[in-house]
Amino acid sequence: MSIKPDNIILTKTILFSLEIIKYCEQLEELKKYVIARQLMRCGTSIGANVHEAQNAESKADFVHKFKIAAKEIEETKYWLILCKESKSYPGCDNLKEQLFEIEKIITKIISTSKSS
Repeated sequence: MSIKPDNIILTKTILFSLEIIKYCEQLEELKKYVIARQLMRCGTSIGANVHEAQNAESKADFVHKFKIAAKEIEETKYWLILCKESKSYPGCDNLKEQLFEIEKIITKIISTSKSS
């Protein structure tokens, strides 16, 4: 994998996106197309926004990109809760755990960036 090993949030969001892709493929095999599409879109958007922030035009732009990633985290949580609570969906606890870790890091990055 060609990612910067010294940037933990980049690494975690790429790994999370890869896991989301696998999970959504499972959902599609089960013909759960609507939730698979929604989850794929928001789950991979987290990393896309974090990566885009790496080339931000200003500190405000950097924070804005991370705030968008935080919104995508909330939407991803929603869809994962529905998956977890629906009996006909495969388990997703590992995704929820990874998302929680990413959320903690992103929240810290936003608060640190705003205060410096």
